[in-house]
Amino acid sequence: MSVHLLLSAGRGPQECAWALARLLRRLEADATRQNLKTHRAQTVPGDRPGTYRSVLIQIAGTGAEAFAASWTGTLCWQAPSPYRACTGRKNWYVTAQPCQVDTPRTTFAEADVDIVACRTGGPGGQHRNKASTAVRATHRPSGIVVVVDAERQFSLNRRIAMQLLRQRIERGEEAAGRAVTTARWRIHDELVRGDPTRIERPEMSKQDLAPQKQTRQRRRHATRPTRTAEGESR
Repeated sequence: MSVHLLLSAGRGPQECAWALARLLRRLEADATRQNLKTHRAQTVPGDRPGTYRSVLIQIAGTGAEAFAASWTGTLCWQAPSPYRACTGRKNWYVTAQPCQVDTPRTTFAEADVDIVACRTGGPGGQHRNKASTAVRATHRPSGIVVVVDAERQFSLNRRIAMQLLRQRIERGEEAAGRAVTTARWRIHDELVRGDPTRIERPEMSKQDLAPQKQTRQRRRHATRPTRTAEGESR
C-alpha cells in the first residue's frame, strides 16, 4: 500500500516554510517508528536554506493510508520565529493533503475493440445502401464508440476507426493528467490557519529542561513557610 501526501506552506511567510521542514522530519520519524517507508518524491525549496515551500512525500507500507490520515489537515508548528525576534507569533501553519500523482494509463490494443459492420444513409449511391461498408467500433475498456462511413471500403473505414479511437484515448489521458496537476496545485491555496488537526513543538533537550527545573525548585522553596526559633511558622 502506498499513498502520496502533499505538504504546503501555502502563501504564508518564510517561517511557514521553516515550519514545514520541521514537520516533515517529525512525520518521517513517526513513520519510521511505525515501520513505514517514506520517500520525498518532489520538493520545492523555500527562500531560506533548509526550508521548503512544498514537499510531495510518498508513504508506503501496511497502514500507510491510516498514517497519512493522521497527518492530514492543517498542521501547526508551535515555536518562536528563528528570523524575527520582535514578533510574538509562535504558531506557523502548514497544510497536508493526500493527492493523486499519476492517472491510470490505458494501453490501446486492437483486441480490445469490437468491430461491427453497419449501413448508413446519405450520399454514395446504390453501393453504399446495399453493402455494409460503415464501421461501428467500440473500445471496451473505456466505452468510447466511433462510427465511420467516410470510405466505400470496409477495410478503410475500419482503419480510420482505429485511428480515431487511439486519438480520443490519448486526448482523454492528457486531459485527466492536467486535471490531476490542477487539483494538486489547488491544495496550495487551501491552507486554513487556525483550528489545526495536529500541533507539534520542538523537543526540549536536557540542557533546556535544566533551567526550567531549577526555576520550579526556587519557586517551591520560596512558597514554603519558614519557622522561627520558637517553632512558629511565618
